[in-house]
Amino acid sequence: MPTILRFDGLRAVIYPNDHRPAHVHVIGKGGEAVFILHCPSGPPELRESYQFNSKDLNRIASALSEELLALCAKWREIHGHY
Repeated sequence: MPTILRFDGLRAVIYPNDHRPAHVHVIGKGGEAVFILHCPSGPPELRESYQFNSKDLNRIASALSEELLALCAKWREIHGHY
């Protein structure tokens, strides 16, 4: 499971055998959230979350937005499509 991005003690992961639409799993601090990226223009959208509060989720969404183009490029590199 390639870690694509690290921030605030969290890591964003794209699983090589995962499905569309393009999305990342954000893991750490006892929680996990899945954000659909809406490549290539965003914005990232929360699909599901376990153990993160709304403040954490807003911070995560902001960090993903800042790195959206790189995340979408990595998804395309791994999966060949959005």
